[in-house]
Amino acid sequence: MRASGCSALLIAAFALAAAPVGAQAAKVTKYQKMVTEGSPAELYELVGEDLWKKKKGPKNASLEKCDFGKGPGVLKGAYAALPRYFKDSNRVEDTESRILHCMMTLQGRSRKEALKRPFGNANKPSEMEYLTAYVAGQSRGYKMAPGMSHPKEKRAYELGEKLFFARTGLYDFSCASCHGEEGKRIRASQLPVLSKPKVAGPVMATWPAYRVSKSHLYTMQWRIANCYRQMRTPSPIWGSEVVNAMNMYMTVTGKGATYSGPGTKR
Repeated sequence: MRASGCSALLIAAFALAAAPVGAQAAKVTKYQKMVTEGSPAELYELVGEDLWKKKKGPKNASLEKCDFGKGPGVLKGAYAALPRYFKDSNRVEDTESRILHCMMTLQGRSRKEALKRPFGNANKPSEMEYLTAYVAGQSRGYKMAPGMSHPKEKRAYELGEKLFFARTGLYDFSCASCHGEEGKRIRASQLPVLSKPKVAGPVMATWPAYRVSKSHLYTMQWRIANCYRQMRTPSPIWGSEVVNAMNMYMTVTGKGATYSGPGTKR
């Protein structure tokens, strides 16, 4: 995206935040249209593709043979079919967890080395963010269809549902405290009711997402961890059963939506 395009988005964002509540609806629609055109997320995909094909680790191997459930190296529609159960790891994994699995098995990298910097920032995005954007981009146009046939997939969904409504932390908050009732908002952002399929679908179908106000692309692992931080609850372990279960619950709730990400947010 050209610098002038980014500036226009930022100006629109500030104008939206400052507008009276009654006038914000039309501005939101206009802003959303602007941010979907020429998203900077495309740059993350390009870098991610290079990293995907780059040989790394003790085994000096690329990630090109990583199996997301559709066969080694098959990425078309893979993101849209996750989370799901994988027999080789005997657990339910989302996209980032599966990338980590392939880093360790195909490239021979340790978990500690591969996750030394899972979340980056505008000045220095992380390897995982680039790779997730690339993998996700290969599912545009596919229907979101996470696994729900294996017993462990069903248990992950059930755990995720319980966690979504479980109150915790200093504020006695749950995910549903913000995302369980209509009409709630934070500044210019409406808080989606993620327990409703028609709402969860479009939301989950646009992650990972580039946030204009931060000039950075964020993943679902980060989104969940950051929500726990805001609830003043210790962040769950990266790629843990808790994170994957939360992802499973929200994705299954929104299943059937057409994937259109990586998306762009305020």
